[in-house]
Amino acid sequence: MIGFDVNLVFDCHDPHRLALFWLTALEGYDFPGSDPDRPAGAPPPGFDSWEAWADAQGYPAEGRNLARTIIDQSGRGRPDIFFLAVPEDKLAKNRLHLDLKVSKGLPAEQVRQRQDGEAARLVASGATVQRRVDDDGSHLILQDPEGNEFCVI
Repeated sequence: MIGFDVNLVFDCHDPHRLALFWLTALEGYDFPGSDPDRPAGAPPPGFDSWEAWADAQGYPAEGRNLARTIIDQSGRGRPDIFFLAVPEDKLAKNRLHLDLKVSKGLPAEQVRQRQDGEAARLVASGATVQRRVDDDGSHLILQDPEGNEFCVI
């Protein structure tokens, strides 16, 4: 069998904004070539913003936010995630979503507290809580800043 990589791809209106949100949500991810001594999503050393970096590279403004990629820097072998600019809006529920397993291995009495804490952190970064589901174990359903559903389990 020939090996292959699996990448996840989000269609979105604002690739940079959505990539920054998922850098917050997914510990261990960053932009390719990032400085490991700087916070995830930080512009390269010597620049106070990504716009200043793009100006210095001579990138035209209209082509700066067409796509972004974040990669697993943790060595855990997780898939690369791409964010591609598209003109159309998201119209329906995702057919695929990410589960963020934040309470794995915790005693039952600590699960809700850990899930709620993670949800609060993500809401501060632009997520929206949709609802809690308690039918087969507790989890929260959230949406990222562009409406893509994901779960905090």
